[in-house]
Amino acid sequence: MQKDSRYIVVKTLCDIEENKSYSNLKINEYFKRYDLNSQDRGFATEILYGTIRWKLKIDYCIQRYLRDSIDNLKPWVRNSLRIAVYQIYFMDKVPEYAAVNQSVDLVKYKEKKYCALVNAVLRNIIKNKQDFYNIDEKDKIKKISIEYSHPQWLVRKLLKIYDEKFVIDLMDKNNTPPKLTIRVNTLKCSYDDLKAKLESTGAFVTKGKIQDSMALKNFHLIEKSKEFNEGLFTIQDESSMLAVKCLNPMPGDTIMDLCSAPGGKSTYAAQLMKNKGEIIAFDIYEHKINLINNNAKRLGIDIIKTMLKDATIFMEEFENCADKVMVDAPCSGLGLIRKKPEIRWNFEEKNIRELKKIQYSILENASKYVKIKGCIVYSTCSITVDENEDIIKKFLKEHENFKLEDISEFFPEDFSSETSKKGFIKLFPNIHDMDGFFIAKLIRKW
Repeated sequence: MQKDSRYIVVKTLCDIEENKSYSNLKINEYFKRYDLNSQDRGFATEILYGTIRWKLKIDYCIQRYLRDSIDNLKPWVRNSLRIAVYQIYFMDKVPEYAAVNQSVDLVKYKEKKYCALVNAVLRNIIKNKQDFYNIDEKDKIKKISIEYSHPQWLVRKLLKIYDEKFVIDLMDKNNTPPKLTIRVNTLKCSYDDLKAKLESTGAFVTKGKIQDSMALKNFHLIEKSKEFNEGLFTIQDESSMLAVKCLNPMPGDTIMDLCSAPGGKSTYAAQLMKNKGEIIAFDIYEHKINLINNNAKRLGIDIIKTMLKDATIFMEEFENCADKVMVDAPCSGLGLIRKKPEIRWNFEEKNIRELKKIQYSILENASKYVKIKGCIVYSTCSITVDENEDIIKKFLKEHENFKLEDISEFFPEDFSSETSKKGFIKLFPNIHDMDGFFIAKLIRKW
């Protein structure tokens, strides 16, 4: 069978389901292996991410025409059905017959005896097309969960924190493709020079929401591009950049980044420091340390000293050594659902309890590494209270020598937030059009 876009999508979906693989890493691996052109890559990417986003609603639709549970189908069959349903409802340019025939062919390739079932289910779905929009559930949480394709536990959790209108707006935004933002490496080029270079390739460039950021469209095979490999820019979300802005890195600073991979925050801090000073960057995994080193080298940065360290373990040799400390703590990643849609299906609520212990222990260690009058920026890519406000509240209660500091000056005016003046902020995809994020700045008083 020809290893085309749809084949790669089904293969990736099976990997995500069976091995909890990351969608972006897995599909890029297959793109390289099967050498798809940029048009086919775009087609595959849309089907993959769309199918993951709408999985719950798609499954609800398919289940109507199955005698047994969809969970009992072979993964290859289940995912071949899913991608067909996604194309039928969300991709107007794909003829319905093509979506059906291609999925039947995919099943024929690996699970031949299910061909008739797949064909019958898909033709029934087309025949009763309006049924997709009818969620016949009396339980409110379950109905919202299916309608917006988010797990029930997450809907329930969000509704305890935010009002229903906001939660629906957030889930709606999570189901849209994210914009691609890059950070200009001002150590190597100016904003205007990079903009001109990218536009000359046919890319559509718009100014970002913050200094040094720009949004890109129609720029394919980014990591193969000359501009990327020359280190003129790096891919980074604006919320991550804002966390670094709050740290306010200055030339000559000694900064510690306790959870530094893949190096976006460390390299941006180095850029703002004009590559003068020292950044001590920890990570627990060797392959991630290599990633930081490679990124720094590409960007022309030589002040980052990487170390294979577990940030939850206190290291006496670093006590009182840093002017500033970044704690981008391991977290649920629930603020990244728009960008990494599989998080909603792979993450389990019970894991938050264990994460909270890790987050607090890293922040506790950071408090011993920072000098008097120095600062800590604590951030996560989560929008829960457990991993953010609760951690800071507990920390301040147990550390009277720390206080929160106003961070409003580091944000655009339209980001106005009462809490930013108090020293912390939450960023949301549906409000700020960037990754969901929490940022707090703590000052050591004595």
